[in-house]
Amino acid sequence: MVHFLHPDVSPRTIVPPDAQKDALGCCVVQEEASPYSLVNICLNVLITNLEKLCSERSDGTLCFPKYWSFPQELADQFLGMMTWQGKLTDRTASIFRGNQMKLKLVNIQKAKISTSAFIKAFCHHKLIELDATAVDTDLPISDILRGLCSNSWIQQNLQCLLLDSTSIRQDSKLMFFGQLTGLRVLSVFNVCFHSEDLANVSQLPKLESLDISNTLVTDISSLLTCKDRLKSLTMHYLKCLTMTKPQILSVIRELKCLLHLDISDHRQVESDLAFHLLQQKDILPNVVSLDISGASCITDGAVELFIRQRPAMRFVGLLATDAGYSDFFTTKQGLRVAGGVSMNQISEALSQYRNRSCFMKEALYRLFTETFSMQVTMPAILKLVAVGMRNHPLDLPVQFTASACALNLTRQGLARGMPVRLLSEVICLLFKALKNFPHCQQLQKNCLLSLTNSRILVDVPFDRFDAAKFVMRWICKRENPKMQTMAVSVTSILALQLSPEQTAQLKEELFMAIKELLAIVKQKTTENLDDVTLLFTLKALWNLTDESPAACKHFMENQGLTIFIQVLETFSGSAIQSRVLGLLNNVAEVRELSSKLVTKDVVKHICALLRSETIEVSYFAAGIIAHLTSDKQPWMSCDLQRSAVLQDLYATIQNWPSSSCKMTALVTYRSFKAFFPLLGNFSQPEVQLWALWAMYHVCSKNPSKYCKMLVEEEGLQLLCDIQEHNEADPQAQQFAASILDDFRMHFMNYQKLPLC
Repeated sequence: MVHFLHPDVSPRTIVPPDAQKDALGCCVVQEEASPYSLVNICLNVLITNLEKLCSERSDGTLCFPKYWSFPQELADQFLGMMTWQGKLTDRTASIFRGNQMKLKLVNIQKAKISTSAFIKAFCHHKLIELDATAVDTDLPISDILRGLCSNSWIQQNLQCLLLDSTSIRQDSKLMFFGQLTGLRVLSVFNVCFHSEDLANVSQLPKLESLDISNTLVTDISSLLTCKDRLKSLTMHYLKCLTMTKPQILSVIRELKCLLHLDISDHRQVESDLAFHLLQQKDILPNVVSLDISGASCITDGAVELFIRQRPAMRFVGLLATDAGYSDFFTTKQGLRVAGGVSMNQISEALSQYRNRSCFMKEALYRLFTETFSMQVTMPAILKLVAVGMRNHPLDLPVQFTASACALNLTRQGLARGMPVRLLSEVICLLFKALKNFPHCQQLQKNCLLSLTNSRILVDVPFDRFDAAKFVMRWICKRENPKMQTMAVSVTSILALQLSPEQTAQLKEELFMAIKELLAIVKQKTTENLDDVTLLFTLKALWNLTDESPAACKHFMENQGLTIFIQVLETFSGSAIQSRVLGLLNNVAEVRELSSKLVTKDVVKHICALLRSETIEVSYFAAGIIAHLTSDKQPWMSCDLQRSAVLQDLYATIQNWPSSSCKMTALVTYRSFKAFFPLLGNFSQPEVQLWALWAMYHVCSKNPSKYCKMLVEEEGLQLLCDIQEHNEADPQAQQFAASILDDFRMHFMNYQKLPLC
């Protein structure tokens, strides 16, 4: 029941960035620290309870009650949230059949739905936009197009279609594109899209924006068909082009309406198309955005000259090039640069390339270098790192580098200025990366180092159970003593945050961790080395055994009692003694184990420490004695004077200061239930007196927590019984009365007032 509360608790207040120096950071803090909107909360509740609220059709799909109806904007948002949470399936998508929902902006990114479910759920709506990025292979592009074209209204009015990384069946043709005559924006990034498909798409009468990045297009000449209407062209990593550079440039030269051109490339390809483009004076007269990241032979002078000739330019992508160093890029008003030279450029790159893993890796690497000794809180940058991790969960270089950046951005005191919600997302993404890449040692180290941050451990919501399993496995790794010490430290805190039921579920991890922790204690004792690792290890063992009979059993089975007696005989410091006694208190509370503590060796040490001048050492020793002496049976079979020990206990408590005194070790309890047998033991007032002193001590320190605990665990009646009992010790009655007075003072309006 007793455990050690970590004393190094960071302030819970957020230190926001300076609005003048970091306006974006201030916005992120405000956004992340604000509560969710009522609409979001309601939709989340609806999604969580979808199965309960819906009825089931004969085919196993769900449908809303007939009288339900959603406004269009709300229906779009609801679908987007379902998709984001991974809840959109054939079974749930069916709620969008019929006319109860009126959808316009449909987002089904990465959804696992079939062609049949897609057509039935979405193709009868009057859709303006459809984002089907990376949908499951059960829904290929040809079927998406066929479904959309089955609705004449969609054919004429669908304006935006995103099909990035969506599959195509073998020998399938995409000629349906030509029927979507209202299309203005089309993206087929990373799709098996050929030159003949491009020729078909180029004839769309309203097409303004096209992304054909990483496709199988070999010839872009057909773009001349839409030269008078195409405003945005993205052809990043167009690796299959067979045209010569003059031929490519001649096509681009004709696209006089282009406002945005992206010819960025993977650095390893060594493309010099951008180099030749920059030399052209009579090309892209109206361009405002040019992305040439990853291109070779790029110089500051060439880029600067190109931009000066086109003063309307507002963006240039220079990441993974040799450009971006000139003062021109920082002094040119209104020009955004995605590069790797400064934090501003890196921030722009992280935002611009959030969906491109090749550039995300590059930007994160530059960010890591830039933030290695960071001393300024940058919440906006951390949020961009989280976006990169979320968008590329299976890309190890992205996850590994992002974890290092997250560590740099939150180390030491920097986490104090970060919103809790943002920190929570980052930690959850780190654990997701660990599951995807369980054998990446450096990724594990970065995650462990992030967990050593006291603000994250204390304030931030994340899965403590998974974290405990991960950290306990690290305890058993012996190749890095420093990392093992950190794992022990984190375990000592996480152990307090797990329920007894969760601790019991750890099973193998718990057994191995206790065995390894005891091995560390034994080694330190043998070496007579009183260092921080020993203190952390004792604290971890203390907290792991708190209200955990399984952990106490593992402790005893692994010679824990013998090792701890050696610790007491080797070290005399009160910090070590209080930790040892705190754990033995936990063991003494377990009825089937407590009798094993009633030995001459143990009782001798406990009685000696009972007389300690350090109040917490004496307190914990008294607790052990109280629990051990409350059961007469173990004492009858050994040559030990139980009555003499009880007399010492009573005399010691009389000499203690007030129950409201301070202790170096911050004592806290999960429950008072282990005290209740002691409170009812009127035949042994010494035992009863210790329990009351302990309860009054914590109630005076934290009345709101412990007075409430008394009510919930029905302990008030026991205190009333002591106060009214004719044969109760007067001092015990006084303690009981004081606790009840504290209760009344802090819970005057509480309905369950004590009966006495």
